[in-house]
Amino acid sequence: MNVHTVRFTEEAEDDLRRLYDYLLERGSAANTTDVAERALEAITHGIGVLERMPHTCRKATANSLYLRELVIPFGATGYVALLEIEPDNIVTVLAVRHQRESDYH
Repeated sequence: MNVHTVRFTEEAEDDLRRLYDYLLERGSAANTTDVAERALEAITHGIGVLERMPHTCRKATANSLYLRELVIPFGATGYVALLEIEPDNIVTVLAVRHQRESDYH
């Protein structure tokens, strides 16, 4: 089994900051940081799957074998990462969104 290198676009990194900040802003003072940290940990753990099995992710479009989405469970919903499988065992995370968001930013 090939090990893939996973990298993030600047936009995907911005998405992670936006999602983290959103949780910080909407939570109560007592558990805000904890929830935001757990969400980031869930996303990081989910992304870890891409190192070994990126082709198990669902196809994002019918036209491309290499553009895929990874569903990352968290609580009652979760997150979705848009990724592209590239030559030389590279996986690029293009965007990350909450499952309830209408589309990627």
